[in-house]
Amino acid sequence: MVEIHGIEVVVFDVLGTMVDEPGGLRSAVREATRLSGPAVVGELVALWQQHCEQEQERVRQGLRPYASTEVLDAEAARRVAERAGVTDPGVIARLATAGRRLPPWDDSAAGLERLARRYPVIGLSNAGRTALLHLNAHAGLRWHQALSAQAAQAYKPAPEVYRLALDSAGCPPERVLMVAAHAWDLRGARAAGMRTAYVHRPAGDPPTDSDAFDGRFDELGRLADALTGGQVASDPP
Repeated sequence: MVEIHGIEVVVFDVLGTMVDEPGGLRSAVREATRLSGPAVVGELVALWQQHCEQEQERVRQGLRPYASTEVLDAEAARRVAERAGVTDPGVIARLATAGRRLPPWDDSAAGLERLARRYPVIGLSNAGRTALLHLNAHAGLRWHQALSAQAAQAYKPAPEVYRLALDSAGCPPERVLMVAAHAWDLRGARAAGMRTAYVHRPAGDPPTDSDAFDGRFDELGRLADALTGGQVASDPP
């Protein structure tokens, strides 16, 4: 069994790693448009994601002032509604908040709880502050601290976002483990001096053979085993 030693704080990406972002968006788009065909719903979800990714990249390149994911999601919702012929303002407004209602992966809550018994656990997300608050509550994710990239007015993999977690951790970067389903996110964390662990998710960004992460896992239970030596912490007295 792979074991990871020397860690004091564990930091998790949220979108895609702890919650099923594509699946949640599909459900929201189906609800808003009353469409059920996988192909057309998939096209609308792709339109949403492409807009948000493009605009986050524009922010990173300095081509657009920082705008939170809530702003970008509202823009994406209007694009999807226009493409699907949805005109009801209430329906569009609810669609714009889809990022607050993304479902957790099956192992997310239990894996997080297990690790939180042994380590301080931090959520570090590109999601805006308000969206992240509601998302954590909806998905049942209980962090010791949840940090939004909005505090840095930037988006991962910008180094100032990882600095938010490192400043909170209060220990050397090499004792902080970043966990994500996106290799690009872990590369950014490594550049900031953090340790890294990849967890496979269906819609993630898999590592390449050249990525030297500290561990690669198919689910959070295996990551917890690697950090705890396979032991399960008992409930506190």
